[in-house]
Amino acid sequence: MNMTNLAVTALRVLLVMAFGLLVVFQTLSLPGQFAYMAEQNPADAYLRWPLTVFAVVEVACVQVVIVSTWKLLTMVRRDRIFSKAALAWVDAIVWAVLTAWVLLAGVFVFIVLNADDPGVPMLLTLMLVGGAVIGLLMVVMRALLRQATALRTDMEAVI
Repeated sequence: MNMTNLAVTALRVLLVMAFGLLVVFQTLSLPGQFAYMAEQNPADAYLRWPLTVFAVVEVACVQVVIVSTWKLLTMVRRDRIFSKAALAWVDAIVWAVLTAWVLLAGVFVFIVLNADDPGVPMLLTLMLVGGAVIGLLMVVMRALLRQATALRTDMEAVI
């Protein structure tokens, strides 16, 4: 087994594990956590459902990235990564990251307007910067994939 196939296999195992854990978080842990929060802190009980929806959608965005990565890995293994079909999966990743980032930015604004401690806003700022870096990196990677696809198509036409 060559190094690429080994890396693809290892990454797939990790993606399955991550997806499974995210499903548990999405369906059990996060809703339960926010219900417990509302029960323990009645003054913040109004946040239970908005936070639950926010968390579930954020996790769904990560799941879209995982599924898209899986499909791209399939294309790598079949030597079909340099195709227009791959661009659609990269677009799905870009849109998922953008959606998650916009939602996080909304929560950031809410927290900053209501915070009395700088710790959480600073952590959210770090997460926003990290999300922006990931999103912009994916836009650059998409441009590189588009260029490589065009070059491969040109090379196949010559050969």
